[in-house]
Amino acid sequence: MIVTLTANPSLDRTVALPGPLERGEVQRAVSVRQESGGKGVNVSRALVTSGLETLAVLPGAESDPVLAGLREEGVPFASLDIHEPLRTNVALTEPGGVTTKINEPGPLLGEEAQEALINLLLERSRGASWVVLAGSLPPGVPADFYATVTRRLRNADAGARVPMIAVDSSGAPLAAAVAGEAPATATVSGKPDLLKPNAEELAELAAAAGFSSVSTAEELEADPYAAAAAAAAVVRSGVGAVLATLGSKGAVLVTADGAWLATHPPVTAVSTVGAGDSSLAGYLLAASQGAAPADCLRQAVAHGAAAASLPGSTVPAVHQTTPDAVTITALRKD
Repeated sequence: MIVTLTANPSLDRTVALPGPLERGEVQRAVSVRQESGGKGVNVSRALVTSGLETLAVLPGAESDPVLAGLREEGVPFASLDIHEPLRTNVALTEPGGVTTKINEPGPLLGEEAQEALINLLLERSRGASWVVLAGSLPPGVPADFYATVTRRLRNADAGARVPMIAVDSSGAPLAAAVAGEAPATATVSGKPDLLKPNAEELAELAAAAGFSSVSTAEELEADPYAAAAAAAAVVRSGVGAVLATLGSKGAVLVTADGAWLATHPPVTAVSTVGAGDSSLAGYLLAASQGAAPADCLRQAVAHGAAAASLPGSTVPAVHQTTPDAVTITALRKD
């Protein structure tokens, strides 16, 4: 069982344009799609599509369109009613896959609701193999929320199975998760077992970890050895493993034991919305089957490529992916 937590879920509307976005002009859409979204929700959607047991934990009223969409897709979920409507995000996609996203901040989540959401997660993640903490944080939630949740999960039940914890976020919540700073009385780490940044996020994390050869996102995408070295700096800071997605250039995986690059032949990009979430789902799908790290990376890249070739935030099933087309290369970490 893989449990996902999405503290700031959304209703994702994807508007496909017939040509490039023209600022200040009136344009007619080719199509409009609507799906329940948020990073953790997307991971659960992808896992359900591939037949893996999962549970999405999120705030939201039973009547909220986001939860209605999950019911329609057959995605199991546990929700906390916060008596506020969830946000709506809009993605504008141009031919060739260029995507412009407009994300709402989401409803305020106060301290009482935060505690209730954490307790719901602790209750529903007993016996889980993985817990995924993913996405942005809504207003009112401190940046160290994921680090706090990680420690709470690891402290939940003495003698119980402790799930592996993956984090996929950005900005201050991601930096705080990597820092894993804890009160002086804390006895367990707040750092994740797996981190999934993109190239831009990896550059920021490597700089924060004191990596001396910090590169830009563009440089990391162009140079997988630099990306692996940056990810290795994050691993040395105490994170278990880093799965860094590099857009059309593939992805690198770095653990304490090795580093690998995975590339996929070019695909016709339709929408990149949710491609990174699908990559994480592919990794977890393979990991849940006992695959070696390089093969987990292989499935991650296959899932991401398949997602980019689908409209909106559509997630691929495993039979729609082509892991045999992925090339794996062992890399030096430094």
